[in-house]
This record gives sequence, C-alpha cells and structure tokens, in this order.
Amino acid sequence: MSDTNWWKGTSKGRTGVIPSNYVAEQAESIDNPLHEAAKRGNLSWLRECLNNRVGVNGLDKAGSTALYWASLRGHKDIAEILLTQPNIELNQQNKLGETALNAPAWKGYVDIVQLLLEKGARIDLRNNEKKLALDMATNAVSASLLKKKQGADAVRTLSNAEDYLDDEDSD
Repeated sequence: MSDTNWWKGTSKGRTGVIPSNYVAEQAESIDNPLHEAAKRGNLSWLRECLNNRVGVNGLDKAGSTALYWASLRGHKDIAEILLTQPNIELNQQNKLGETALNAPAWKGYVDIVQLLLEKGARIDLRNNEKKLALDMATNAVSASLLKKKQGADAVRTLSNAEDYLDDEDSD
C-alpha cells in the first residue's frame, strides 16, 4: 500500500487497514515484542515475532531473554516453541544472575524445569546471591529433578576422570 495515511494491521487473526493517525495516537511502543509475547503467553504474537525474525536471544533492560520470561510465568507452550529455535541460549544469566532454569525452580513449574533439563540447561550456574537452581527449588519434585541431574553430571565427571587415570600410563 503506497498511501502513508493508512497502515496494514492484524488483530485477532484478521488483517486490514488502519488510519495511521489512529495507530500513532493509540499504540504503545514495545521495545521487546518477543519478551512481551513470552510474558503474556501469547502464542500468535510469539509466532509473528519469530516469523519476522525477531532475535530469540535478545536481552531486555533487565538482561533477561524471552525464554526466561516464559519460564518465570509458567508458559510451557511458549518455552517449547522458543526451544525449537536454532541457537537458543538456554543458560543466559540476567543482571541478577538468574537463568531460565532458576525461574521455574523458584516458581514451582516442574514441567518447565524438566523441559529445560532435557534440553541441556546447566545446573551449576549461581545467581548473584550465590544460589543454584537447586537452592531456589520450592517444591520437592523440582528439587528431585535437579538433584538427579546433579548426580548424573557427577557420575559423568568421574567417568571422564577415570579415562585419564589408566594404570598402564602411570610410572
């Protein structure tokens, strides 16, 4: 459309034209639309952002990612979509040192804790208060999942160490 007095807009799945002066007067400016979609649990807005190539690892003024906000607010469906994006950063720490794993551990969203652990979220990152996700877990199931992962990581570390301690190489 070449007339600058009219803008194309979409609302509730319907596309049409809107007078530009209405949009300019009524619209709020959103600095981080992907973050807002994640916070609100708005799937269609999230998909629109992703279709328009909004960066999935962008940080808001708190240093948080959209994945952090989806995890904090308990929006598993949003987190699942974000986790399908190439190069999604699972372990980004915000200005408080919080990660996408800390948030659902603290809020008690077991399904999101499990999802993030399955995708390889690190459990060894401490926030600015020196707390791990396990320290922040507010329910037994989340704590159990985190402890199980911690145990599996410890076994893997020991196994790797044993590879270096082969008796035949010692003097």
